[in-house]
Amino acid sequence: MIEELQKLYDRDIERLRKEIEAFTREEHLWQIRGQIINPAGNLALHLVGNLSTYIGKNLGQQLYVRNREAEFSSKNIPKQTLLEQISTVKAIVHSTLQTIKPEDLHQTYPENVLGYEMTTGFFLIHLLAHLSYHLGQINYIRRILE
Repeated sequence: MIEELQKLYDRDIERLRKEIEAFTREEHLWQIRGQIINPAGNLALHLVGNLSTYIGKNLGQQLYVRNREAEFSSKNIPKQTLLEQISTVKAIVHSTLQTIKPEDLHQTYPENVLGYEMTTGFFLIHLLAHLSYHLGQINYIRRILE
């Protein structure tokens, strides 16, 4: 199961990188329109913060201090900086998942994030779904704006 999770995370984080890279006009990363309240750039920052915290920090003991508010309030960060952050989080997620043993998936996740206790395996699947959800939003925003 860990190998499958690693392949899915690698695939979807790479898709995130390609989506951000596909924005031909950098200002579109920070643009909102209609009911779009979270620009693609902020969604990318949010995913980086989310994965850095819940996989890198909590499971991989990586040093990371999350500023969730800044994930949604920061603007006009260069596209290249976003791409570098995505590459960094991909490496962190990959290396962290390599350290997880099959029995770790059945252990209680070290932080009560959703308001109830859950296994590490359950939460890793939840985080993957969260990544896919926002990845779809970013794709849709890009297609609307470009």
